[in-house]
Amino acid sequence: MYPGPYARTDPDHPAFVMATSGETVSYGELERRTNRLAHYLRRAGLGRLDHYSVFMENNARYVECCGAGERSGLYYTCINSYLTAEEVAYILTNSRSRVLITSQAKLPVALAAMALAPAVERCLVVDGPGDGAAVANLDEALAGLPETPIPDESLGTAMLYSSGTTGRPKGILRPLPESPPDQALPLYGWIDNLFRYRGGMVYLSPAPLYHSAPHISVNLTLRRGGTAVIMEHFDPEQYLALVERYRVTHSQLVPTMFSRMLKLPKEVRERYDLSSLEIAIHAAAPCPPQVKAAMIDWWGPILFEYYGATEAMGFTACDTAEWLAHRGTVGRVLAGELHVLDDAMNPSPKGEPGALWFKMANPFEYFEDPARTAESRSPDGTMATVGDVGYVDDDGFLYLTDRATFMIISGGVNIYPQECENLLITHPKVADAAVFGVPNEDMGEEVKAVVQPMPGCDACPELAAELVAFCREHLAGLKCPRTIDFEDELPRLPTGKLYKRLLRDRYWGDRKSRIM
Repeated sequence: MYPGPYARTDPDHPAFVMATSGETVSYGELERRTNRLAHYLRRAGLGRLDHYSVFMENNARYVECCGAGERSGLYYTCINSYLTAEEVAYILTNSRSRVLITSQAKLPVALAAMALAPAVERCLVVDGPGDGAAVANLDEALAGLPETPIPDESLGTAMLYSSGTTGRPKGILRPLPESPPDQALPLYGWIDNLFRYRGGMVYLSPAPLYHSAPHISVNLTLRRGGTAVIMEHFDPEQYLALVERYRVTHSQLVPTMFSRMLKLPKEVRERYDLSSLEIAIHAAAPCPPQVKAAMIDWWGPILFEYYGATEAMGFTACDTAEWLAHRGTVGRVLAGELHVLDDAMNPSPKGEPGALWFKMANPFEYFEDPARTAESRSPDGTMATVGDVGYVDDDGFLYLTDRATFMIISGGVNIYPQECENLLITHPKVADAAVFGVPNEDMGEEVKAVVQPMPGCDACPELAAELVAFCREHLAGLKCPRTIDFEDELPRLPTGKLYKRLLRDRYWGDRKSRIM
């Protein structure tokens, strides 16, 4: 989020635009804002490698709140804006954050979290009043501070947390060299090249900025002197309209966004000119092959898929041509050394699923959590995993089957529910779907589906029977749900991550599944 030389060479060029409000912030203004906040953080006693946090929805002050850390050698943590006070407090405490920046909308949660995290010394509210003590309005706190850089500028970076869909979130700490702020981490330069970023680009960001992918993408857009169009929240038709209005060249999405756009009426999808798009990147969750094929038919050969955790220990990717030749793949390894291993840490036969381990391309550790860092490492410490399962074909292309934690064992047979989820989401009456194992006295577990129907579709036994029959038409019977329940909305993050554990736990009650 560093404005860099563009604040001097092209100060009036838009650094970012808020999609709904239309509020625009230039490179010159972003430079002034980040400098003032950097001075404030120094005066608050934060020196190089100290920590602060940002907890708010996408808004016009988010970028500067990150940008101040980028130029003052600090680690800053962008906290999921949907978390409860207890969850926010855990991250504030675990990250050793001393300052919290929040919004009026999130202030009640922030205050409750601060009461549980006494190490937080100050709170800044970007768009509301303070109380004159530990909580202050951002602009009032920065009034009179210099608009020029702090004298000891150095590169800072985000310390983001895993989504916590299977347990407590983990802070992912990267080594931070003592470099000037215009020298981004090597990982960022590598991604910039891979995603074909360029000067003059216009990047459309449809996801929350607390997530690693949109955060890095907006950051790199600014380091290229481009313009980021930031959506306050995702709306499928608004996304298409923004591409046309701003002549968007680059964007990154998640598969649920593809599904929602594909389910717009045909006349709506064809209403907007999308010809400016050069590359549409997607990741964060598995994309059903049927959905991706439909997007390629609509948008052309501009889709670029990658697989890589926030930890960035390894990375695979494929362009449209490679995907069409290897339907369902998430690409070939471009960083790290991939090993597909069985439970005994022996190589799985080619084409058979196993746990995915990488000899690390980028060093990392889980902040203040040596035990969980050790759990993610192989016994010899050379490899790391985040718990995904997949296999590699004869051409070296990787295919994901599921998270290891959500594999179903029914009658001794391993069942990966992702395949069934991918199928269900293509049904015209299904808005979202989750498949997981529930208790079965005879088989240990059986396959259960929970479905969010499309608007106007009744959640009734007839629809459940229709969906079971749909699954059995396309999948082996053992992979299909025995029963289907319905929810008004599934607990899916805007980043595309599904909190499947919250659904599954309802069916296990006091009994312990093998997934803890």
